[in-house]
Amino acid sequence: MKTTRRDFLQMGGALAATALLPLGAAPASAQSGVLRVGLIPSEDSRAMLEASKQLLAALEKNLGMKVQGFVASDYNGVIEAMRAGHVEVAYLGPFSYVLGTTIAPIEAFCTAETAKAGRTYYHSQIIALKESGIRSLADLRGRTFAFVDPSSTSGHLFPKAGLIREGIDPEKHFGRVLFTGSHDANALAVANKRVDAATIADRIYDAAVAKKLIDPEKVQVVWRSGPIPESPTVWRRNLPDELKQRVRKAFLEIRDITWADQGKLNRFVETNDAAYDVIRETAKVLNLDLSKMK
Repeated sequence: MKTTRRDFLQMGGALAATALLPLGAAPASAQSGVLRVGLIPSEDSRAMLEASKQLLAALEKNLGMKVQGFVASDYNGVIEAMRAGHVEVAYLGPFSYVLGTTIAPIEAFCTAETAKAGRTYYHSQIIALKESGIRSLADLRGRTFAFVDPSSTSGHLFPKAGLIREGIDPEKHFGRVLFTGSHDANALAVANKRVDAATIADRIYDAAVAKKLIDPEKVQVVWRSGPIPESPTVWRRNLPDELKQRVRKAFLEIRDITWADQGKLNRFVETNDAAYDVIRETAKVLNLDLSKMK
């Protein structure tokens, strides 16, 4: 999942539990015997709850207890709700989760495997036309280059960290740097020779090939990141162990449902906090102080 510029701006704003929008529920302090699930605000709150009905129904069936969905006005609302004990479980993006661990007692425990991807991770890539002669990161010096968006995980943050690790500073060592705004636009920028090289997520590269935006016979993958973990589902660390075990089991038993913008899900698989250390390491390379992004 891409963490957008808007997400980072929202993370930098004031945390507000009052932004939490429940559907037909009593105040959190009056809740009992209910599992409250915080959802990423990717769309209108009512529409988001409607799009999450299959997930919530499956959890309620597997747990044998009432499950209540909550949508906050922004990521901060979800994180603050976890911190304040108003929500037991939530779905967060990779960077918002790592930020959240600096503020709230939360822990990743599972992640969704979509039918489309068939896995719980993805990669960032840098591509160039074979005829450009670019075969390694060192060959990028002096060339024109395209990132996706300043806050894109796979379109900017991870590849920029990869370049820096190899001693290449895009601001100093590239001839010109563009931000095109989308992965597809990057594929076209390379194919149409607007730039010499560009970043793109592997799954979006595959989709661009399928859409014939780019000819794989003419393209060289110059660099590929390690696995980038997909968005985690998290719980409050201070939940009773018995409830955690039940919640984990309930998620892991879910199969073949449709969930919001994730589309068709195959299943959920276990994960843990350490799986997101790669996000923390990337933040360090880029000098992003997550603790100050509150």
